[in-house]
Amino acid sequence: MDFALFRDTLKTRRSIREFTEETVSLADIEDLIDCARYAPSDTNSQTWEFIVVTNTDKIKQIEDFTWESLHETAARAAEQGLEREAKLLVKSFGPYATAFSGAPALIVCLSTPYTSKFRERIFDPIAFVAPEVWEEEGLKSSCLAAQNLMLAAHAKGLATCPMTGPVLLAEKKLREFLDIPANRGVNMVIALGHPAISPKPVPRKEIADILRIVD
Repeated sequence: MDFALFRDTLKTRRSIREFTEETVSLADIEDLIDCARYAPSDTNSQTWEFIVVTNTDKIKQIEDFTWESLHETAARAAEQGLEREAKLLVKSFGPYATAFSGAPALIVCLSTPYTSKFRERIFDPIAFVAPEVWEEEGLKSSCLAAQNLMLAAHAKGLATCPMTGPVLLAEKKLREFLDIPANRGVNMVIALGHPAISPKPVPRKEIADILRIVD
């Protein structure tokens, strides 16, 4: 493996919010999911599933009910005397929360229940941790798979943008719309398509600011 090429792939990936009208092929989607499933996971539990929406009318519906929920949240904030925050929510956060609307494909990343021989034989019998901790384990592994997917998309010349807006604002509606089982966690949505723009690099923290070595 060429490290310089790999690092360049990492460094040049961007979160893209503007896409061309070109569709994403089923073969490309399957390739991305293939890469996602090789992510590491706790005891190889592979706690991930993906729903890919390629119907642009349905993507528009998801955008619509996300905006609807956002306005409902803003209205409640305004009723509490937080008019400024309510306006900022709609004006500033709204476009970020619905930046998937122009994408030809939308990937909904799910986490499945975490199960393992350790949990069954040891952890649950001794009440090792609270049940919600296992939900977090599933989400962690799902995030790793999502990163694999986004890097693979970039290597193919495709663009992605990970977002949690629809989850934070309208998870219940999203679950109903896509018939997502209650025992699946909704991790994030990822817009997928061909990039219409090439954003400039964004600043990163210096290594010295995020690294502490204990020898």
